[in-house]
Amino acid sequence: MTEQPVRWTEATVHPDMWADPDDDPRNSDGPSPDGELGALQDCLTNYRLTLRMKCDGLDPEQLARRSVPPSTMSLLGLVRHLAEVERDWRNWITDGEPLPRLYGGRDADFDEAVGDQAVVEAAFRDLEREQAALDAELAGHRDLGERVGSSRIAIRELLVHRIEEYARHCGHADLLRECVDGRVGQ
Repeated sequence: MTEQPVRWTEATVHPDMWADPDDDPRNSDGPSPDGELGALQDCLTNYRLTLRMKCDGLDPEQLARRSVPPSTMSLLGLVRHLAEVERDWRNWITDGEPLPRLYGGRDADFDEAVGDQAVVEAAFRDLEREQAALDAELAGHRDLGERVGSSRIAIRELLVHRIEEYARHCGHADLLRECVDGRVGQ
């Protein structure tokens, strides 16, 4: 990478933000969620939206670009990785046979994230499907202290771990996106 993109944002109110508050889909004028479960779910939803926002407006090549060498991370790789992780978390809470990996061997989620429109569309479909499947599975467990699966993980621990995983990778997505096209913001 020889040429650095110029930093920019669409925000006019706060120049270090991704979008103005009125245009940010994560902002809600309504009351905050009730209870611990609602707060955890709201936080997870906001991180999921943040990841989507970081990917919006990029073409397949830009999504697959490894813009922070020597890292093998790309925005598309992160989407594929999170789909894989959501699937794996379902394995944590069931007692049955584990679901197979989506993308094959170790690091295939990153290594095979190529700038092809079909790969991009499949990755986002995979992520949405795996998020929905785990969300549906967890909906049957309203007691956050309930322990499930062969490892007897508490539902609360799994929810917090999901938030932590998305938060960490949204930080990566900030840097990746800025290096791809210069767009900055939370």
